[in-house]
Amino acid sequence: MADKHDGEHRIEIKEVAHQFGWRQVFAPLSASVSGGQTLVISGINGAGKSTLLRIIAGLLTPTEGTVAVTIAGQQQDALSRRNSIGYVAPDLTLYRELSAAENLQFFARLRGITLTRDDLIALLTQVGLRGRGKDLVGTYSSGMRQRLKYAFALLSQPPILLLDEPTANLDIHGVAIVEQIVAEQKQRGGISIVATNEPRELEWGDSVARLELP
Repeated sequence: MADKHDGEHRIEIKEVAHQFGWRQVFAPLSASVSGGQTLVISGINGAGKSTLLRIIAGLLTPTEGTVAVTIAGQQQDALSRRNSIGYVAPDLTLYRELSAAENLQFFARLRGITLTRDDLIALLTQVGLRGRGKDLVGTYSSGMRQRLKYAFALLSQPPILLLDEPTANLDIHGVAIVEQIVAEQKQRGGISIVATNEPRELEWGDSVARLELP
């Protein structure tokens, strides 16, 4: 699973705001992040951190402003950028009736990725789940499911990682795994955007953008 994404990556958030019905979620925000950097997005609960990540991922159109995503020097529209993004979020659903390996194979096929047995072992090892690939996800603890979400996010070594509450339900060893993933993303020139209020995770950022209520 060699990294196929070479060149400069950049995300420009320009005066982005969003509204659900009559309620504006957060005041206009501008921020930017380039390859090899981590942007942390903070804000009180309900300030719209998850909403902003969905906008960046191309899953939601902002009410105001624009998000420009450039991968390997090529600007991506909301649809094309999705294959360049690894996403970890509390509402990401895995199939509990399938094993971890079956979940990864299923999502890989949806993305047109072929996973060998060695690829699966490497992914599960990276997230601390080696030897548990045949277990049904329904038997996993919440922390193990969180680790499996990272294996899913890393399927194609994406140039962009979007991490919403990245260490939720993880023990100290799981937190260390996430920190290593973010460090490796930076080393290979990728972008990480982390939505969090955890003091330790705020320190991961090369820059921090704080969402304000309107």
